[in-house]
Amino acid sequence: MSCGYLGKILRINLTDESIKIEEPSDIFYRTYMGGKGFIAHYLLKELEPGIDPLGEENKLIIAAGILTGLPVAGVPRFAVGAKSPLTGGYGQSEAGGFWGPELKKSGFDGLIIEGKADKPVYIYIKDEQVEIRDAGHVWGKETGETQELLFDELGDKSVKVLQIGPAGENLVKYACILNGLKHANGRNGLGAVMGSKNLKAVVVKGNNKIPVHDSEKISEISKSFLSYYMENPLTRGLYEYGTPAGVMGNNAGGILPTRNFNDGEFQNADKISAEVMVDTMLKKRVGCFACAVRCKRKVEVQGEDISVDGKYGGPEYETVAAFGSLCENDDLEVVAKANELCNRFGIDTISTGMSIAFAMECYENNIISQNELDGIDLSFGNKKSILEMIEKIAKREGIGDLLAEGSEVAARKLGNGAEKFVLCVKGQELAMHEPRGKVGVGIGYAVCETGADHMVIGHDTLFSKKGFTLDSVKPFGIIEPIDALDLSWKKVRAFVYLQKWWSFFNMTGICDFVPVPRGAMPVEDVVALVKAATGWETSLWELMISGERTINMARLFNLREGFTKKDDTLPDRLFEGLKNGRLEGNNISKEEFEEAISIYYSMMGWDDEGVPTKGKLLELNIES
Repeated sequence: MSCGYLGKILRINLTDESIKIEEPSDIFYRTYMGGKGFIAHYLLKELEPGIDPLGEENKLIIAAGILTGLPVAGVPRFAVGAKSPLTGGYGQSEAGGFWGPELKKSGFDGLIIEGKADKPVYIYIKDEQVEIRDAGHVWGKETGETQELLFDELGDKSVKVLQIGPAGENLVKYACILNGLKHANGRNGLGAVMGSKNLKAVVVKGNNKIPVHDSEKISEISKSFLSYYMENPLTRGLYEYGTPAGVMGNNAGGILPTRNFNDGEFQNADKISAEVMVDTMLKKRVGCFACAVRCKRKVEVQGEDISVDGKYGGPEYETVAAFGSLCENDDLEVVAKANELCNRFGIDTISTGMSIAFAMECYENNIISQNELDGIDLSFGNKKSILEMIEKIAKREGIGDLLAEGSEVAARKLGNGAEKFVLCVKGQELAMHEPRGKVGVGIGYAVCETGADHMVIGHDTLFSKKGFTLDSVKPFGIIEPIDALDLSWKKVRAFVYLQKWWSFFNMTGICDFVPVPRGAMPVEDVVALVKAATGWETSLWELMISGERTINMARLFNLREGFTKKDDTLPDRLFEGLKNGRLEGNNISKEEFEEAISIYYSMMGWDDEGVPTKGKLLELNIES
C-alpha cells in the first residue's frame, strides 16, 4: 500500500472529454515525489518542442506532493506547470491554501489537463468522481462572484475552488490561478494557459484520509514544531507582521526596489510598512491548511474613496513593494486595493507592478504619451493611475493590451530605447528583491528555469553572520558566514546546495517559510517527516539528489526550447550603481557575475555552455 500519496493521477482531455485514471509505480513516486518532479517529467516526456504555449498542444499539470495535506505546519502546497506563455520555456508556480490537501483527499495526487474545450467548462472532482461541467454562466465573471456561483450550484460552500479570472480568459501573459480568492499560483502566466483551454475552474471535494506510514511520528513532529516556532525570530515575525515585515528592513539596508529599480531607498517607506498595516487595516491573521505560522493577512478598508474587501486577503511583501515603492506610491490603501483588484481579475501582482513601473519610466522619458494612455497621467507617484492600469491590463484595454504581453515584449514593440527600462530574466519580471545588495538572489534570477524568481534559495542575508540560520544549514556543509555582497565560489557553492534543497521543497509540498533556513523546522525533522509519511528509508542525500534531478530536467526542457547560456544573465540596470540609499553607487560586476555563472555550471556538472553532461544526467537517472 502506498503511503503519503494516493497512487493515482487523473488525466482529462478537454477536446474529447475523455477521463482516465493512471496509477504510476511506487518507483515513479520515489523518483519524482510530486509537484515540480511530476511537472518536469510530464512536460519533458509529453510536449513536442516548439509548441505554442497557448495552443491546444500545451498541457497543464497540477500536482500535489508526497507531504501535501499532512496535519503538520507548512505542507499545504501544490504546483501548477505548463510551457509558459510569458517566457516560452519551462513554466511552474506553487501555491498554498487549502486546495492541494483537498485534491489528495478527493483521491488524486495530480491532474494532467490536455486539449481545449469547445466552450467554457469547469472540472468537478468529488471522492474520485469526475465531471466536466458547463461554465458559461461564470465565464467573464470576477473570481469572487465565480466562487459564490459555484458554491450555490454545488450546494456546498466547503468545496475548494481553483480558478482563473478575466485576466486568464483574456490571455494576459502573466495571468495567475487562484484558490480561496487569495492563494495564487502567481507567476509564469499559467492562468493564461488555463484560459486558452476554456477551463474556468477545477473544484475539488474529498472525504478520504491520506494514508501515512507512521501517524504517531507525524504528530510528534507537529507538536514539536508548535513548541518552539514562536521562539524563532523569522517565524514569529511572519505571524506578527506577515511578509510585509521586509519593507522597513530592506529600506534601511538600501535594497527596497524603488522607482523601477533605480533606487534602493524609498523616502516614505514607513507609510507602507507592515506596522502601519497592522495598526490601520489588519482584521485577521490567517494561514494555510494545518499551519500555525499564519503569515497571511486579511485587510479591510472602508473609506470615502477606497474600499477593500477582506475576502481577497491582503498584500504580501512583494505586492506592497510592487505597487508601493517601485511606483513611488506611499498610500497603503491604494496598495491594498491593487492587491484586491489583482485577485479579483486573476493577475500576478509582481509582473503587474513591474509592467506598470516600466510604463511609468517610459512615460517619464516620452516613449509613451498621455494620449496613448487614454489621458492617464502615468507619472511615478500617481497612485490613481496604478489602479486604472491594473484594470486596463486585465481587460486588455488600450495600452493595457500591450502591457498584458509582458514588459519585455512591450518594450520591443515600443522601441525608442524602451528596452533599457525592462527588468526581466527569460521574459519574466524581477521580484521585489535587489540583487545589488543580495548577489545570491541575482544568481537565482539568472539561472532559474522559470525566469526571475526570488524563491530559488534563502536570501544571502540569512547566512551573512553567525546565528541560528547559519547553524541550521551546517548539515549542508555551509559552516562559515558569507557576506551578502560576496560573489566568490563560496557564495556559488552555498547557492548550489541550497537550490537543491529548495527544489526538493517544490516536489513535496513544503512551504519555504517553515523549514530551515527561512523557518524553524530543522533538517532532521524534514527528513523524518518524509520517512513517517511514506515509509521510505530515506536520507538528506536522497532528498537533495531528488531536488537536483528536477533542476536538471527543467534545464533540459529550456535547452530544447532554444534557451542558451546568454539567457542566464541579469538586466543591464543591475550592473549599474544604485542611485540612492545605504548602498548608493553599488552595482554587480558583470565580469565577476559571469565568472560566478561559469563556476555554477561547473559545480552543477554542466559544460561551459550550461548543458548538463551525459555523466551528470546518468548519475541523476535522467535518460536524454
